[in-house]
Amino acid sequence: MSALRRRLRGGVVPWLFLAAPLALLITFTYAPVANMVAYSFTDWDGLSPELNYVGAENYRDLFTRSELFEVFFVSGYYLAASAVQIVLALYFATVLSFNVRFRNLFKGILFFPYLVNGVAIGFVFLYFFQDGGTLDALFGLFGDEPDRAWLGDSASANTSLAGVSVWRFMGLNFVLFLGAIQSIPGELYEAAELDGANRWQQFRHIIAPGIRPVISLSVILAISGSLAVFEIPYIMTGGATGTETFVIQTVDLAFKFNKTGLASAAAVVLLLIVLAVTWVQRALVPDDKAGDLV
Repeated sequence: MSALRRRLRGGVVPWLFLAAPLALLITFTYAPVANMVAYSFTDWDGLSPELNYVGAENYRDLFTRSELFEVFFVSGYYLAASAVQIVLALYFATVLSFNVRFRNLFKGILFFPYLVNGVAIGFVFLYFFQDGGTLDALFGLFGDEPDRAWLGDSASANTSLAGVSVWRFMGLNFVLFLGAIQSIPGELYEAAELDGANRWQQFRHIIAPGIRPVISLSVILAISGSLAVFEIPYIMTGGATGTETFVIQTVDLAFKFNKTGLASAAAVVLLLIVLAVTWVQRALVPDDKAGDLV
């Protein structure tokens, strides 16, 4: 009996510790997602107590009305910016992982933008890009006086906003890469130096294979983040001048036009796209293959 009791206790006790986090996860994650999926099949306006089932009409609208899917082209700017962001973060993480003067200062400078509130960053750069603002003043120091509205047309505005996202989120990737690089055993660097390997060869044959799982994670975050951009364009332009993102459009559908059912369908489509991208990326670069290259 005592052995059976111990076996039962060993099976029940872990679930007692997991009960609270599982309850929170179900209450605040899975239950809202289930409700969102249910709303996507209705014409609910977000206020009326009545829900009318409309089947797949909301999804049909999303895929047949081109203006609802044109916002994905805006994500291309942020996807390109994410690639630049990953390259810069990887470069700085590699350089600062070696013995460089003032490297702790540079680490703090690079990570600081990620700590600043997104709304504050939006307002700061709103004044930075406005006519006669900080950017124009910087050009004026070099004798150039650009006569253009940086946020006045689609290409310029989206490029400027994507640049702000690079400045803000590079610190996160930098810290991820730096932590991964520092976890690589130092003996590998010593052996490489004895064999005459330079810094580029050490990066190519030691660092890059050793942190491939982290690079893979950063790519997933970059793709999903480029599809779900909200704070910076919403604060700086409100989605005007061709800067409306998929999330801004979804929020407008729900709270400005009272089309909560259609907005829920849009959110479900975005969730499925992110899950599909994650699955494809995991299939192409499994963690076990990345680990075998270390």
